[in-house]
Amino acid sequence: MSGKAEDQTDQEKYRAPALSKGLDILELLASEADGLSQIAIAKQLNRNTSEIFRMLMVLCQRGYVELREEDERYHLTTKMFEVAHRHPPIRRLTSIAGEAMQRLADEVNQSMHLAIIHSGKVLVIAQVDCQDNNITAVRLGAQINIYDTASGRVLAAWMDPDARDAMLKGAGDVSDETYQEFIADLPAVHDAGYCEATSLTIAGVWNLSAPIFDFSGKVVAALTIPFIQRLSGTSIVSVEECRERLVALCADISRRLGAGAGAD
Repeated sequence: MSGKAEDQTDQEKYRAPALSKGLDILELLASEADGLSQIAIAKQLNRNTSEIFRMLMVLCQRGYVELREEDERYHLTTKMFEVAHRHPPIRRLTSIAGEAMQRLADEVNQSMHLAIIHSGKVLVIAQVDCQDNNITAVRLGAQINIYDTASGRVLAAWMDPDARDAMLKGAGDVSDETYQEFIADLPAVHDAGYCEATSLTIAGVWNLSAPIFDFSGKVVAALTIPFIQRLSGTSIVSVEECRERLVALCADISRRLGAGAGAD
């Protein structure tokens, strides 16, 4: 029997249709910020409404999905995000970074967020605001196109090319121009030790992002300040000082995660 035939046999042997349907629903709703009706879910997954209804009831009972009564749309709850945070590496990372992030946010009068790569997207796993009335913040749990972010460039810049290309395949289709521009940015980010660039999504925001390394020298997260220039107030910190302090904080978090001098 050929390897391909064996793979097909194994796939048939270990099929779990109900589980597959449940995962299909979760993955679909994860990309729909406003939720979907039962009929829309069934149509997009090419399933009949009765089997989708049964799966939705189970997912609602387990707390992964909620029905919004006013428009009868189903949407994800935060339970998957909460479950992911029980995973020790993420819990340890957010535990170490959280208080330090808040201190720096207050001192430089800027908001900041911590992000990882998840399924080809930049996933925000921690976010803190400064005490100023005017802030630029990214929603906790947001999944952002990697090509549109400074965080994505930082997370990709230290990757092995094969791992990076595999990760980008999961990021979705983009134009060749967007892909080439992203790849071309990575050597400069790596050499500088951070990414500093105009936001690709919000006018007037200057993104500062730096890597956090683990004990093996792998970049496990990016810490980012969406810097806004303040014109008044008691705490006006320059972009240069913000960048220096951000890089220093990331180095300290990396050290606490066990990164050594060779983590570059």
